[in-house]
This record gives sequence, C-alpha cells and structure tokens, in this order.
Amino acid sequence: MSNVISLLPENVANQIAAGEVVQRPASVVKELLENAIDAGASHIKLIIKDAGKSLIQVIDNGNGMSPFDARLAFERHATSKIKSADDLFNLHTKGFRGEALASIAAVAQVELKTKQATDEVGQQITIEGGNFIEQTNCQCATGATFTIKNLFYNIPARRNFLKDDSTELKHIITEFERVALPHHNIHFTLHSNNNEIYNLPPTPLMQRIMGLFGNYFNQRLVTVDEQTPYVKISGYCGKPDIARKSKKDQYFFINNRFVRSPYLSTAVYQAYKDLISMDSHPVWFLFLDIDPKQIDVNIHPTKTEIKFIDERTVFVTLMSVVKRALGKANLGPSIDFDTESITQDHYSKDRVPVQPTVSYNKDYDPFKSTAGSGSSYKQENNVKHWETLFEGFKTSNISVEAEDQKNQEVIESVQKEAIAYKTFQLFNKYIVCNVSDGILVIDQQRAHERILYEHYFKTKEQAPLPSQQILFPEQLELSAKDFSLVESLLPELKLLGFDIEIFGKNSIVVNGAPSDLENTNVAHTIENIIESFKLNTIDSKIDVHDNICRAMAKNTSIKQGKTLDDNEMQLIIHHLMHCEGPNYTADGKTIFMNVEKDSIDKHFRNK
Repeated sequence: MSNVISLLPENVANQIAAGEVVQRPASVVKELLENAIDAGASHIKLIIKDAGKSLIQVIDNGNGMSPFDARLAFERHATSKIKSADDLFNLHTKGFRGEALASIAAVAQVELKTKQATDEVGQQITIEGGNFIEQTNCQCATGATFTIKNLFYNIPARRNFLKDDSTELKHIITEFERVALPHHNIHFTLHSNNNEIYNLPPTPLMQRIMGLFGNYFNQRLVTVDEQTPYVKISGYCGKPDIARKSKKDQYFFINNRFVRSPYLSTAVYQAYKDLISMDSHPVWFLFLDIDPKQIDVNIHPTKTEIKFIDERTVFVTLMSVVKRALGKANLGPSIDFDTESITQDHYSKDRVPVQPTVSYNKDYDPFKSTAGSGSSYKQENNVKHWETLFEGFKTSNISVEAEDQKNQEVIESVQKEAIAYKTFQLFNKYIVCNVSDGILVIDQQRAHERILYEHYFKTKEQAPLPSQQILFPEQLELSAKDFSLVESLLPELKLLGFDIEIFGKNSIVVNGAPSDLENTNVAHTIENIIESFKLNTIDSKIDVHDNICRAMAKNTSIKQGKTLDDNEMQLIIHHLMHCEGPNYTADGKTIFMNVEKDSIDKHFRNK
C-alpha cells in the first residue's frame, strides 16, 4: 500500500493558519494595530479603502525593525515576545504567537517599509500570496508602514463570503475602538475612502470614550476605581437610566486587551440587580489589571477569551467594586465595607474572599420619581400581575389559531359598532371596554405601536409623511458606527418625515421632524430609533423599511403610565380595530385579550 500522508506545502499551511487569524478585513486591522502598539508607537494612522477589501494601511512611528527582523517577521511562529514556554504566562504584549504577519501575507499583497532610528536607510519588503518577492533599501520615516492590498485575492471563494462594504466597515470600526479605547495615551486616526472618521489625540479615558462614542456618555457614567492585592479595577459604568435594550457598549479589558467574558458580565449584572429591569442591559468600560501569571489568554487564536486561575476572587471583587461605585453615586445599594472590606488583605491563596454584606431599600425603584410615596409603590407592586384576576376565564387547550379566530370575530363586531364604547383606563396601562359579549382589555402602548407601524409602513407605497420644520435645528453627535448607519438610512428617515443633513464628521443636523411628533425631544427620539433599529437587526433579518418603521413606532407610541381621556381611548380602539393586523405588534406581541361573558359567568357559577 502506498503512503497517503505528506507534509503540506508552506503556502497552503499559511493559508490554513490564515483561516483562524484572518477572518475578514477587521482581523487584519486588529493585528496590525496591536503590532504598532507593541512597537512603542505614539501615533498610529489607519487608512482603508473599500472597507479594507482593496487597501488596509497602518502607519506608525514606533521602533521599526532591522533588515533581518523585517524579513524574519513574515515567517510562521517568528516572534520577539516568546523565548521559552514560561514566557506564555508572563505576557505584557498584544501579540506573541508570530502567526499574524505570515497569515496575512498568505492571502494578500503585502508591502512593508520600516526603519529604526539608528539606521540611515529603511527596508522595503514585498510579498504576494505568501511568496517572497523582494527586499530592498528605501527612504522612509522611523517606524513601520504596512500596506495590505487585495485581501483574499488568491482565494476567491473566501472573498465572496465577505459582506457589503457598510457591514465590513462596521467591523473595522469595532476593532479600531477596542484598540484605541484602552490606549488613550496614543494618537489614533482612521481614514476611510479619503474621509476622516476618527482623529483621537492622547486624552484621559473619559475624553477618549466621548471621542469614540460621542458626547452621549458625558455625565452619564460613574467612576470605578479600586485597588486590591489581587486585581486593580478601574474605568466607568453607566448609570441605571441609560441601560440599553441590547448588549451594546459593554467593554472588558484585561491588562489593556479587549476580552469577552460571560463570567465577568454576570458579576456586573449582579451589581445592577434591582436597579434595572430584567430585559435591560447596563453599560460599562471596565479595566482589570492583574498579574499575567494569574491568567491564560492563549486559548483562542484571536485572544479575546481568557481564563483566570482564581475566578471566584475576580468575580466577587468585580461585583463588589461596581456595586460600591453605584452606591457612592447614590444610584444603588450601599455596601458595608466595615464588615468585609474588599481593600483588606483577604486575597491570599488559601482564602476565598467573602462577598460583602449589602443593605438596601427594598422599595427603591430607579424608574420612579422620588417624590412618590412608598404606599403608591406598594399598590403598583401588588397589582402589576393583574392578569391573574382573569385566570380560568379561558381554557388552556384552545389553540392559537382558534383564539385568533375568536378575536377576529370580536374585531368584526367592534368595527360594526359606533365609536361610543364604554371605556376606562386600568393602571394607566390598559384600556378596558365592554363589547357585545364580554370585556376587551387592550395594552395601550402596544395598540398605539401597531397603529403607528402600519401608518409608517404605508409611506413606501403612498406619500411621505409631512415634515414640520424645527425653529432651532438640533445638532446630534454620533459614534462612527451610528453615523454610518444614519447616513445609510437617510432616504428612509425622509420618507417618515425627518429632515436631516450631514453636518461634519460624525454629526447630523435635524431641521425638521414628522408633524405629529410635537413636544418631543427629537434628538433623543432619533437616538432611540437607532438603538431599536440595531436591536431588530440582531434579533432577525428584516427589510430595512420594515425595520425602521418598527423602530419609529416603538419609540413614538404612547407609553405605559400615560393618562388617557375617553376620546383618546376610543380613537385608539377605533384605529386598532381597522388595522390589517390588530392582534399582534410587528414583533409578535399580543395586543389585547378578550374575556368572554360566558367565562365570567362560569367562574362565579359554583363559587
């Protein structure tokens, strides 16, 4: 029998390795930016064209490389950071495996120009598809310039898997943010298709956050700063009132390296317990400095996952530190640090730290005005599960289709009646009205959301909504990703009555808004629409027009807690019953329940 096992050619092996390290243009950006940081650069410039598909260029003023090092850097497992296996557990740099440059060079056309400060001339190296072309002397500044052209040009199938330019650009911006955020002492710039997206001079962390994500976070973050013998935790966490509906703006950095950690996330969520609703997600920018010997980052090719030797200590410390920061800002439970201080020397190898005791006001509600009385809170708390009053009125074995058929009969019955329903409002949340054969309980927010959704959705086939000019146009600064999204949505927003213009880098000016959005904070509404749009995109793949209409309806509908008069309640019922889909919201949530008279009679018959 002939032999069947053979060694892979070097170029094929590099292409396989590239599949782990270089997944898309953003992967190249991440590796090159981290290399520039490891080289001691104080100024790093990123230039991309066609979302990195045509060009990715990183220019830095770091230490540069010698002629020998410049050539050897493109060999697999060539690294300046590892000399022995012990070094894997004492890492202070971003890269260390020596795979990145070889992997990139295997799937692109690469040019490197580099020079050390002591050298008179620099080196220029050209590699295409993993094949070394030439190395020559050249004139260049101290540092390094990596130019990556035509990524995946030699692997057409891989290139075809790349998304459209707007999507790939968002991924690049995300990686840029994850590198620029912790290294706020470095000057970063980002240019895309000759447009400057970011220009971030060295600043304190708070200014870097606003430089990356806009001024939205100004005065909305709480400082976190605690030093323990085991770990130092610093950064910022968001006030409860800016909790999001999606897991956006949640950043962990371990020794200034971005990581994902569900375990650490759980610790932060525990700190926010009782401060935000169950379906909300807090914001944080948290930095953990820990002895490299206590962690292992070498468990994933992209080094975004991490393991701790003592996970319990990190968990308890993080939860306690965040809870203490919120408590200091009078936003959450207070911690009795005299009982168990996290700054005491309790972090020995032989002892697991004990979670500090917590005292708090059980009636505290961050979403409720502090002027309200405790008794009103308790009353709302006692009736929030009011649906249980109607338990048993419907048999549980009725199918969804049968229930929808019964609801349709109710709808048709109500449509035939005049607008003279006997209505009342329940808990400033539900509209209750009597129908011919029972009671209809309607969620006022969902009902109005459905009405608006269908109203907005028809703008594509009918006429755009009229726009009301704003007396004082509002300027809104956005993050680079949100700005890119709004720019792509301008035609849709115009259909819905918004008059928006681009106003410089990452800024827009709102000159007009839909005429029915009177007495509304337009800038705040647009921010919420953007968040809802992105959340819808995460949850499901839906049409852009459908998505923006859902986002508009959700953020412009009346909310729970609004008092309605009889006329308003009757109009909502009338318009809802004439919707094409009155049973459910656009995202499938039930709008009303029908309590039949027979069910009520049956409930009391034998009691």
